Amino acid sequence: MSLPNTPAGPVPWKVRALPAVLGAAAVAGAVYVYGHSPYDPAQLLPQCPWRWATGLSCPACGGTRMAYSLLHGDLAGAVRANALLLGVLPLAAFGYGRWFATTTLEGRRYRLPLGRRGIAAILTIAALWTVARNL
Repeated sequence: MSLPNTPAGPVPWKVRALPAVLGAAAVAGAVYVYGHSPYDPAQLLPQCPWRWATGLSCPACGGTRMAYSLLHGDLAGAVRANALLLGVLPLAAFGYGRWFATTTLEGRRYRLPLGRRGIAAILTIAALWTVARNL
């Protein structure tokens, strides 16, 4: 049985491999961040293009510092770096797990069940978080 709005038939191997490839890239990124402190300006880490261009924090600003703190067991530091992103992390992990299981293991396409209201809620929360962080 296929999901609504999902083409029937086998999923191409490239589509099946995508969640695993992105998961491996995330693990490699975590390993790199673990060994390179974003608090040290001499480290080679990407800068936020929004912050570079405007001088303002975007909703994800502090994500690298949050990940570094979390990887080193500093929950308070992770909260200070980006509390909203830290709070969303379990939901993102759950969504990734569903995507991986459905696409890679079962061979079916997975669509995140958000809908228009869910997308509007996410964008509204991101906009409010951006304003709050920059006040």
